[in-house]
Amino acid sequence: MIILGINAWHGDASACVLVDGQLRAAAEEERFRRIKHWAGFPSHAIEYCLQEVGASIADVGVVAVNSDSTVPRWRKLKYLLTSPRALRVAVNRLRDRADRKSIQQLLNSLGPNPFEGDVVNVEHHLAHLASAYYCSPFQDASVVSVDGFGDFASAAWGRANGTAINVDGRVSFPHSLGIFYETITHFIGFKHYGDEYKMMGLAAYGQPKYLEQMRNIVHLRNDGSFRLNLKYFSHHTGESKYTWSGGVPTADDYFNERMVDLLGPARDPKGDLQQRHMDLAASAQAMFEEALFHMLNVCHQRYQTPNLALAGGCAMNSMANGKIRLNTPFKELYIQAAAGDAGGAIGAAQVAWHQQGGQRTAPMTHGYWGPQATESDIEKLLSEHDQPLAEQGISVTKMTPGPMCEHVAARIAEGDVIGWFQGRMEWGPRALGNRSILGDPRRADMKDILNLKIKRRESFRPFAPAILREHVADWFEQDHDVPFMMQVYQIIESQRQKIPAVAHVDGSGRLQTVRREQNVLYYDLIEAFRRLTGVPIVLNTSFNENEPIVCRPDEALDCFLRTRMDVLALGPYVLERNNE
Repeated sequence: MIILGINAWHGDASACVLVDGQLRAAAEEERFRRIKHWAGFPSHAIEYCLQEVGASIADVGVVAVNSDSTVPRWRKLKYLLTSPRALRVAVNRLRDRADRKSIQQLLNSLGPNPFEGDVVNVEHHLAHLASAYYCSPFQDASVVSVDGFGDFASAAWGRANGTAINVDGRVSFPHSLGIFYETITHFIGFKHYGDEYKMMGLAAYGQPKYLEQMRNIVHLRNDGSFRLNLKYFSHHTGESKYTWSGGVPTADDYFNERMVDLLGPARDPKGDLQQRHMDLAASAQAMFEEALFHMLNVCHQRYQTPNLALAGGCAMNSMANGKIRLNTPFKELYIQAAAGDAGGAIGAAQVAWHQQGGQRTAPMTHGYWGPQATESDIEKLLSEHDQPLAEQGISVTKMTPGPMCEHVAARIAEGDVIGWFQGRMEWGPRALGNRSILGDPRRADMKDILNLKIKRRESFRPFAPAILREHVADWFEQDHDVPFMMQVYQIIESQRQKIPAVAHVDGSGRLQTVRREQNVLYYDLIEAFRRLTGVPIVLNTSFNENEPIVCRPDEALDCFLRTRMDVLALGPYVLERNNE
């Protein structure tokens, strides 16, 4: 049984393939199209996933889509009858849907033989819940999904046991914690789709001085849900639009003049960041955490299980995630590598598998589900670039894994910036050690070096510590598995000065824990660095320069050549600049 799961016509379009219920491949469309957060139909991701398992579209039994607009009809009808502005919203939604071609036609365009299986539409938040629970090791868990909107809802919660997921409640349009966070992100001047991570990084520089104002914007309810004070918003009026023309998602501002009266003037994206903006970011983050922990505490009280599976775009808030065990009774937490809309492809596929009577399969313990390059692919690429490499004084050496790890670890310890391209590409938004740029966490100037040489990004954004799993308790105040870089923990105060490049201004770090069984080469590299320096941590950031993370070896080489990176480990080949 081959099941193809897709997230289409949302940001971060994606695809995955299950074979007999087991995940075999998954990727976001942006990596192939080279456009961040690409929306639309993920044809390239589908083609990769099918190629990975040696199948064609004609071999697929079920295509599962993480959207089902028929499910919430009664909620939509109720809203249409009670809101005088709702008709404009509904017309805009119908216009967007009319732009979508028949999915059957799109699937048939992917191969010479037609798709003859079934198309299963899975309600958006059920797909989110499934993506977290079925990929987790839990047999019993509270399941929670929180995001912007999908199928007329912004949140859902329930309990999962065995193969069953029971959804007990939802928050419906127009109320949304994701919309709240996105709105304040825009208010602070970060206007691009997905910029919420910038506000999260900025929050560490501020104090929650505007928390009371935020509580006037978001109201918590006794059942664990929340409501927006709609007088501050415009997303429900039909005046603000979300579009993805050309594959790039864009959204208008969702705040109005009343929010300006409450919070002061909105920041011009080209204007300077002031302390007020940092305090607004801290206040929005505090409000977000207050609402999330309120929901989770009510869920724990209701279900009395120590396990939590969390999904949705809001589950990408690593600052809040790192505080869940400190602010709720939950003991175990699982967040999938692609918690946002991209992950809905896996959730939809898993729902379809279990509808067929399938049993639970192995949990997702690593994030390496994307394409990989063969050694011959890399050899061919390097031979084609002999002359430009020589002209730039770049040497190329082929190494076996052990010596390569030792050599690259020594270069990191010398303060060099390393491009690390190995194995299968990561699934989800984080570089997890196969498409990474690595540096020395001990250097206080490493952030500046990276921003100068490669990243060219805002100075307030932190870089991540990748740490050997067995050493977490020696460096962080919490000791748990964080394989997908989805939680922020406080670094032990006495250790912070040892790793200033990965310690955020508030003493925290968005860590990635690394086990050898998850990624042998990456583990051995960090272990080689530990033997050299006594520090079992390397700085890890995504392998890109204002673009999606590199997917193919030619993209890695291009990024290396056009930036001032010192070393590129491209499969077994180590490329080094002559900096003399």
